[in-house]
Amino acid sequence: MADKLYIFDTTLRDGEQSPGATMNIHEKVQLARQLENVGVDIMEAGFPAASSGDFEAVKAIAAAVKNAQVAGLCRAVQPDIDRAWDAIKGAVAPRIHTFIATSPVHMEHKLRKSPEQVIEMAREAVRYASSRCLNVEFSAEDASRSDWDFLTRVVETAIDAGATTINIPDTVGYAQPDEFGALVRYVMENARNSHKAIFSVHCHNDLGLAVANTLAAVKAGARQAEVTISGIGERAGNAALEEIVMALRTRQGYYNLETSIKSEQLFPTCRLLSMIIGQPIPANKAIVGANAFAHESGIHQDGMLKNRETYEIMTPESVGRTKTEIVLGKHSGRNAIKGKLEELGYQLDTEQTQLVFEAVKKLADRKKQIYDEDMEALVLEEVFRIPDKFKLIHLSVQASDTGVPPSAAIVMEVAGERCQHTTFGVGPIDAVFNAISQIVGRAPQLRHYSVNAITGGTDAQGEVTVKLQENGSAAVGRGADADIITASAKAYLNALNRLAKKEQEDK
Repeated sequence: MADKLYIFDTTLRDGEQSPGATMNIHEKVQLARQLENVGVDIMEAGFPAASSGDFEAVKAIAAAVKNAQVAGLCRAVQPDIDRAWDAIKGAVAPRIHTFIATSPVHMEHKLRKSPEQVIEMAREAVRYASSRCLNVEFSAEDASRSDWDFLTRVVETAIDAGATTINIPDTVGYAQPDEFGALVRYVMENARNSHKAIFSVHCHNDLGLAVANTLAAVKAGARQAEVTISGIGERAGNAALEEIVMALRTRQGYYNLETSIKSEQLFPTCRLLSMIIGQPIPANKAIVGANAFAHESGIHQDGMLKNRETYEIMTPESVGRTKTEIVLGKHSGRNAIKGKLEELGYQLDTEQTQLVFEAVKKLADRKKQIYDEDMEALVLEEVFRIPDKFKLIHLSVQASDTGVPPSAAIVMEVAGERCQHTTFGVGPIDAVFNAISQIVGRAPQLRHYSVNAITGGTDAQGEVTVKLQENGSAAVGRGADADIITASAKAYLNALNRLAKKEQEDK
């Protein structure tokens, strides 16, 4: 019988540390529900001591999730542990995840502590966390650059103090697969009490080895993998959930391990994250990219026509890559739309469903066919946007090649007050951004602007992502509309709203 590998997803914590991947509380709860739907065993909801916003998001996720453990990350200090516990104690299955660095470079230069002081801090932190919660995970930060014998001592200390899960992270993506597997095996074989805890690994992708290192550790005996959707995360990211799961499933005879993941939900989950953070899935991304099941070579095409197994080691359907069906239009009723929302994994209340229903009707007047991707964009646009301080009401743009500069007329609300303004720009979108900036009295730098078609066809909705920076603070905004200029205005305002929210939280 195959052993179980526990899947610990940290998209909501480490994943959100990926540049441009900030999520608001509503988006985090929605993604948490999808992680629950895909079948993760544990989700790390955030770092409650980092900010009041993070604390509230972790608390909301803990209340919403019913079928997975919810972890809060904290440093090995009592105030952090208390803050984490206060955020997750309402969860059905809470977990405190505390950590301290164990590598010489971290202990000397970051912590400025001796090895013995670090051991004592680990002991006291785990002991205190265990007094608040029976489910405690301990991580030895930068374990892959730590002395193996010292790391073993720290692990023994943490288990004696009450840790039920031990995490061996490759924090900076330094390890090589054989080396990392050997490290995990060494600690498990030499820590006298290793049988009392589940061993976990958390690998970063700085050298492109996060998945390989995770699989090597799993082969060596680790039984928890810490991953993120699409591999997003700090710097170059983390081990990708979908790649780990499908490697184990495709090579089941080699690993002899099972997970609780519903693989058919992998692509919908990655697509949901992509739409929330406004970052498209790369075409060549393993498992879920647009090219993952595409075949251009004549030799490959010939083999596929004869037998799919010649060039496909898994089916598109096994990861949820099925052909989108056109099922909605302007004549669709509320029940049809509600059913489609549930099929896509959204559990919306009556008021939220009504908002999406009205948005579908408006879109159907401008777009003949409504696809699943359109529905997801409407949900994110209508339901999961943060409350708008700045809100678009009307937009009119004029542009020509006669030498007259493009102009934009904007009508919008600022904190409930109706405002309007007209101005010029280098192009129509520049004119729109100038008009909005002049109305709100702010002039942030535009650091990034991108447009993607949500579906195929000339009537496809455009999804615009912008990144604004002002006074050392940055925010990413997203907007979707059948008109890309309107989508651009929505994205710009969404980023301004996020900047305003950050300022309010920092006060």
